Amino acid sequence: MTIPLPLSGRVALVTGGTRNIGRGLALDLAAHGASVCINSRRLDDDARLTMELIRQAGGEVLHIAADVAQEAEVQRMVDETVARFGSLDILVHSAGIRRVNALQDLSFKEWREVMGTNLDAAFLCSKAALPHMRAGLGRIIFVSGVSAFRGANQRAHVVASKAGLVGLARALAIELADRQITVNCIAPGPIDTVRAAETGDVPHHPYGVDTLLGRKGKASDIAAMVTLLATDQGSFVTGQVLHVNGGMHFGA
Repeated sequence: MTIPLPLSGRVALVTGGTRNIGRGLALDLAAHGASVCINSRRLDDDARLTMELIRQAGGEVLHIAADVAQEAEVQRMVDETVARFGSLDILVHSAGIRRVNALQDLSFKEWREVMGTNLDAAFLCSKAALPHMRAGLGRIIFVSGVSAFRGANQRAHVVASKAGLVGLARALAIELADRQITVNCIAPGPIDTVRAAETGDVPHHPYGVDTLLGRKGKASDIAAMVTLLATDQGSFVTGQVLHVNGGMHFGA
């Protein structure tokens, strides 16, 4: 007798799901049985590799190129996901921009760009996905960060957007509770990923990046928590921030 995987028959959409943490989330959700749509702004080598890894493991995957800061593109992305897989149960907003700008050098355009991808997109994706989510199965998960709680040097725009995700999750958890749809945040600490050039060499964290465990985390560490929240085992967790940081920060 074959035991079904815990996410069999469910559909997940992972924004920013083609590399680093986002790739890890998509791979783990697929490994637990979900059909997965991964999103990035373009179909590139990272996206192709992620799709190939999921297919090699026997999973179903779709890639949709879209700018998640644009409402029309988000709606198209959700519509295409539902058309392909028939539903949308799990939304993971992992897309994010990490930029370095001192306040005096930070233009409003740059501020809005970060807010658009990091925070506005969470609102747009949640609103578009909600009509398709089934009561009791719907899961909305935002990837925030430890900087939302401890701050970071020359990253006012990034920190504000990550903190905004926490507030949005808590508000939506209350609003959607009567439908048994859960909304939570994951707050990663230092994760061993390929850093984009725009993150720069500024010592962002005045308190350091050491963890009690003496190492950086892996994308799979974040993925394990996201998958837990997505399964039935996570159905009684909502409005929370799960801090995954190796003891770097004791969160509230």
